[in-house]
Amino acid sequence: MGGTFNPPHVGHAVCAQEAYTQLGLDRVIWMPVHEPPHKHSASDPGPEHRMRLCERAIAGDDRFEVSRLEIDRLGSSFTVDTLQALHERAPDDELVFIVGGDMAHSFPRWREPERVLQLASLAVAERSDHDRASIQRELSVLTDSAQRVRFFEMPRIDVSSTLIRQRVATGYPVRYLVSDAVAKYIESHGLYRGAEKELVG
Repeated sequence: MGGTFNPPHVGHAVCAQEAYTQLGLDRVIWMPVHEPPHKHSASDPGPEHRMRLCERAIAGDDRFEVSRLEIDRLGSSFTVDTLQALHERAPDDELVFIVGGDMAHSFPRWREPERVLQLASLAVAERSDHDRASIQRELSVLTDSAQRVRFFEMPRIDVSSTLIRQRVATGYPVRYLVSDAVAKYIESHGLYRGAEKELVG
């Protein structure tokens, strides 16, 4: 499950949990990007902070782990490159790439989408605002999409990383929207308040 995770919030955790449970996965790897290829935020505290936020978001849950693969690779992150690297490390593993319904709509315009589907099946979070039929129509232009796309139900949770950053910047609490460990890290490092503290500890 890739993402900027700036910061990780309850919606990310629920998505990971539902994919894990409904699709019978062995584990879910959270993959924070080093530099998102199509999205830049002036309030990005940097990949190391986002990595540590992810570690705190999943602490104590052995269904999940965080990978440094994209952070250590540096530069823009493309899914096809990440999946290729994972496949080369463990060629016998069956890879599943988890995306939200909104991302699935744009998937045919990603870099090498058919190669992505060769490397992994696509697990799509199905919500009322991104229904299965419309997603299937978008993906039908890709070879083997019918066999390589899996859906799982995702409760509608109207929380976004943008919302979290805005609330922190204006002094509103974010408890229960992020884990307590994430909220504590944001506070202790002064993230999303403009002047960010040095990364320590």
